[in-house]
Amino acid sequence: MNLDARQMKSLALAYMGDAVYEVHVRAHLLKSGTVKPNQLHKEAVTFVSAKSQAAIVMHWLKTKYLTGEEEKVVNRGRNAKSGTVPKNTSVQTYRYSTAFETLIGYYYLLENTERLDELLNAAVTFVEGRKG
Repeated sequence: MNLDARQMKSLALAYMGDAVYEVHVRAHLLKSGTVKPNQLHKEAVTFVSAKSQAAIVMHWLKTKYLTGEEEKVVNRGRNAKSGTVPKNTSVQTYRYSTAFETLIGYYYLLENTERLDELLNAAVTFVEGRKG
């Protein structure tokens, strides 16, 4: 891919990150033995909702899990103005969710699969830990 993720707009990175995380979650659910379509959808939503994504990135910021460069990418994503906010979430939650997706898209487009996999696996582990 010949795209410079460092120069791309945050919302373009978030667009890519949303898709990458969705595919990762779907693969995770299938590997874990969840097979009924309705059950798959309900489980997937617990991972990919704006609320979950915001909680993940806020946890990473609080625990200093991210590098300085990653925090800058997250801040860019959080500060991006999309013009719309879904009805079922707050502006703050939506912005942090976008920040999460921006970071995932950033690493995907940089083709840094090692760190991308670490972040995706850490995100899934965090959400599963919250479910109890």
